[in-house]
Amino acid sequence: MLSRLASGDALIRSVLDEAFTQPTITATERAETEALLRHRFGVDVPLFYLSFSTPPGATAPAWQWHGMTNQYHRWLESLLHGNLGYSYREGAAVADLLKSALQYTLPLTFLAAILAVALTFEFCIWLGSHPAWRSPILSTLYVVQSIPLFVIALVLLLLFANPDVFTWFPAYGLGSIDSFSPWTGALGQYLYHLVLPLLSLILVSVPSLAIQLNASIQMEAHALYVATARAKGVAPRAVVRRHIVRNALLPVLPLLTELVPNVVAGSVVVEMIFALPGMGRLLAEAASAQDYPVLLGAVLLVSLARLFSQLLADLLYQWIDPRIRLSA
Repeated sequence: MLSRLASGDALIRSVLDEAFTQPTITATERAETEALLRHRFGVDVPLFYLSFSTPPGATAPAWQWHGMTNQYHRWLESLLHGNLGYSYREGAAVADLLKSALQYTLPLTFLAAILAVALTFEFCIWLGSHPAWRSPILSTLYVVQSIPLFVIALVLLLLFANPDVFTWFPAYGLGSIDSFSPWTGALGQYLYHLVLPLLSLILVSVPSLAIQLNASIQMEAHALYVATARAKGVAPRAVVRRHIVRNALLPVLPLLTELVPNVVAGSVVVEMIFALPGMGRLLAEAASAQDYPVLLGAVLLVSLARLFSQLLADLLYQWIDPRIRLSA
């Protein structure tokens, strides 16, 4: 909160310095304009309900109660009415900026999450029926898991979007889509530009999921119901898919539900590296300009995604094991 207050004052001073470059401007005019700007940006009232400062006419600081007339209460009241405020940098509504950015970020994140989960399931089912490959593949997964996302994205960029190696995919952006082209062509071009960003998010998400799910499958493989299924002549792959996977999911659910918030956070890095429009660029520009209303709105969205993932985990627990019930 202190940094928000300091950034508001710094923003006002920079606007005043740019506006009042003439030496004929009086101090009174500057003070009046500063008061108007402070009111416009909402920093003309205390930051919180309480503050430890020196009251007017006092010689020592003391705790002061400001009541409901403070910046935090105004922000909270606006939030309850669906108003996230206005950007310091662009002057536009934060909700409109987030909506414009999410139309690029949501397809990327949801595609990455869905593909990561599907690949993890198919990969672990195949691995459960091919034990000879388990050791080398798990060793590779541990290595990939230790690599940061930005390194994976840069390696893919240098390998597959580099004229000196392979130029299979574009290096940045989403390309220019002709308004007269059919929607199938526009969709194909859009997905073509998303191949490397999607692959980056998938490679950083699959190893941890696959390692945990494989370990859970191996523990369930020694259960009596698995031995019964094998004694009946069920194929190894069918034993894993039909009998083991559902019970093996219980320890993995926390990782699955954390996947969406993690992919949302990872998309910020990926969008910056591949110069994609979306939340990543919006957050980077807001952070560099100390545009706190936009930053607060983005943090709120990530928090809501995490709450949604926790609710989804509770529902999935009950679906997988009907004996589990939410406590009242």
